[in-house]
Amino acid sequence: MDAGIGTPGLWAISIAVLIALFALDFLLTRRPHEVSLKEAIGWSAFYIALPVIFGVWIWSAFGSAQGVEFYAGYLVEKSLSVDNLFVFMLLLSSFAVPRELQQRVLLIGVAGALVLRGVFIALGAVLISTFAWTFLLFGAILLATAVKVLRDAASPTEHEVDVDSLRSVRLVRRFWPVTNGYRGTRMTVVENGRRAITPLAMATLAILATDVVFAVDSVPAVYGITGDPYLVFVTNAFALLGLRALYFVLAGALGALVHLGYGLAAILAFIGAKLVMHWAHGVWSWVPEVPTLLSLGVIVAILAIVITTSLISNRRRERREQAATTP
Repeated sequence: MDAGIGTPGLWAISIAVLIALFALDFLLTRRPHEVSLKEAIGWSAFYIALPVIFGVWIWSAFGSAQGVEFYAGYLVEKSLSVDNLFVFMLLLSSFAVPRELQQRVLLIGVAGALVLRGVFIALGAVLISTFAWTFLLFGAILLATAVKVLRDAASPTEHEVDVDSLRSVRLVRRFWPVTNGYRGTRMTVVENGRRAITPLAMATLAILATDVVFAVDSVPAVYGITGDPYLVFVTNAFALLGLRALYFVLAGALGALVHLGYGLAAILAFIGAKLVMHWAHGVWSWVPEVPTLLSLGVIVAILAIVITTSLISNRRRERREQAATTP
């Protein structure tokens, strides 16, 4: 597999801009405050405009094929990140993280996720360039993940998170005491002459631990769209950058997307099948491959369908509830 469009200069500029954006986010969250809906919408719009503009540049500079791959990869990663917000919400709720501290935890979690995905992207690029069967492995991972997502969608109660059962939490509590309450943005404090960690550190650690699972799902998914490591990296980066602001925009609306899990299962299964077909095409030339433009169309269609059906389902439920309360 070649290096794709990512020249050393382009990689350096992209990473520098990414670090600058994270530095800006850290400055914004330096003083804890409760994020207003207006603030969250403003930053979400900014972080959605960035990849749209960047995709136009990719399209004009490198061609329509790379442009379509970027937009398709970004849609997949953004869809998966929205689903990840469900877990983030449950973790923040389980640790009773104050609203003014939630954005700091989310930002650290996003930074950790990007580092982990960078590692997985690099490993994936090496594996794909060395072993053709990596496509088959990634396809199998996505198909298995699709089954799990489908089961979770069919049994919503299984989304509940038991904090005490998290291995990272149990491990930390064996070596360090945990304070009873939060201490602002501090991760550790000295109490009774001994260093103790705060619940804020525990919540951050729990989210970082879940980032590993998310990386295992998301990196093979975007490699199913494009084999270019640079495009894989930037689609992940753009999807994660606006996650902190998107959390506060969708906090009250995520519950309305009742069929999102089914849509994600379908998308993951489709990309998994595409990767298996790509591997099979290298072995048996008569096996067809799925064009990237078709992949983009399928992803957009699935998302449109589940959003529409979710809205219809919510309206029907509201009507039934209204009819039940009407004398």
